[in-house]
Amino acid sequence: MRILQLTSDWKWTGPAEPMLRLALGEQARGHELWIGCPEPPAGADRSVGAEALALGLEPALWLPRGRGVRPLADRSAVAGLRHFVARHEIGVIHAWHTRDHVLALRAAGRPGRAGRPAVVRSYRLAERIPDRPWNRWLFGRRTDGLLCVSPRTADLNRGLRSGRPIAGAFGAVDTQRFQPGIASAELRSELGLAPGDRVVGIVARAQPHRRFDLLLEAARRLAGRDPHFQLLVIGRGTRRRELAEEPARALGIADRVHFAGYRKGDYDQVLRSLDLFTFLVPGSDGTCRALLEAAACGIPAVTTRRGALDEIVVDGETGILVDEDPEALAAAWQTLLQDEDRRRALGAQARKRAEQCFTPDRLAEGALALYEEALG
Repeated sequence: MRILQLTSDWKWTGPAEPMLRLALGEQARGHELWIGCPEPPAGADRSVGAEALALGLEPALWLPRGRGVRPLADRSAVAGLRHFVARHEIGVIHAWHTRDHVLALRAAGRPGRAGRPAVVRSYRLAERIPDRPWNRWLFGRRTDGLLCVSPRTADLNRGLRSGRPIAGAFGAVDTQRFQPGIASAELRSELGLAPGDRVVGIVARAQPHRRFDLLLEAARRLAGRDPHFQLLVIGRGTRRRELAEEPARALGIADRVHFAGYRKGDYDQVLRSLDLFTFLVPGSDGTCRALLEAAACGIPAVTTRRGALDEIVVDGETGILVDEDPEALAAAWQTLLQDEDRRRALGAQARKRAEQCFTPDRLAEGALALYEEALG
């Protein structure tokens, strides 16, 4: 199969890594694979193109940068995409955002045209797509296949598809990089962690909807009961001071909350400094990639039931699911932090589930089956 993975966003955010993990899985299964994305602006920190190149997936098609649906401004982009698809005899265009989705539909031409590639879209949120005329057209009758971030999300959107191909597949992570291990004493010290500390960690951008209020109130409660408890916050965000640092000081737990910032090269090592992972609200990537990475590292999780979290975590087997209540969250943390044997057992099962369900090969298997159905 000849596949073009297409994104109109140059930034390394949201569905960018799931797209590249899927591409690697498809390539490993012997399919011909191309990447299409915009070139980043000068001085950009991380970009899809650079990360693709680092993985051996050199972009073959550069789209002009832009946002939103642009019928006139994107005419040249459509022509270039149409030429690329014809020249390489692309069978499937897999789109990830609305703009590249519309570009793909315009380049593919009318349904039923001889040689027309199938247009498949990934929907990045674990929720029902709003039932509006535009969505019924874009995600419904004009799209040949819809890939959702979990099986239940696919079930939620079957009505929108009206019998057309749809599938749900969990995200994927590099289980070779993310595997069980112990962080060095030097790194733990750099993070502000002492040898006897029991550490709960979260990976989240500092945004209001990520429930830092819930996180910090639960931390305040557990800090009063466990002198060895520490909370490590991994990630960036321009509102970190407002949403996390100042509230932690106001709650009297500034000495228990540590901020690792945004990590790149040593990110996997930082994860291994955790005894327990927690996740409250998914961000722009509905696959909840950080949770999958923690599972691959053999770290059990305590999460809410938002989005696909209660599909990823098997309650009582790979972690614990809780209501969005600070006491429930603190109690679940305490239960696992104080029971090393159970924590290890849940972590081992989390790793096993990651190896079975959260690999590029497993994601590719689901996507390729959808492509086959979409091609008819």
